[in-house]
Amino acid sequence: MSKQNSGTLFFVGLMTGGLVGAGLALLLTPQSGEETRSQLRDKSLELKEEAAKGLAEASQRAQEQAAVWQEKSKEVVEKGKQTATEAISRGKDSIIQAVSQSADRVVEAINPTEENDEPITGS
Repeated sequence: MSKQNSGTLFFVGLMTGGLVGAGLALLLTPQSGEETRSQLRDKSLELKEEAAKGLAEASQRAQEQAAVWQEKSKEVVEKGKQTATEAISRGKDSIIQAVSQSADRVVEAINPTEENDEPITGS
């Protein structure tokens, strides 16, 4: 991001310097008023076209960067969904295993094995 910002700042500085330099050059050269106005008009049209090109280029770069970030965000969301699904699955498996083990212990308590022939009763 800072690389793009420094490029934009450089462009703005270049344009400002160009305008100031062109204005001073036209004002300090010995010409008639009509010639100076004509040169100012031509130069301003030139600078306007350059600024429009620079703006279009910056807009294009911004759109490209937005598309890149949009794609990256989609990837992150998909990865998050996948991770959440895996975590839920692992959680379900753990719960099922714990319930199954508890059920096995209850069944063993109700139906004792041959080693312990006395069933557990509530009284």
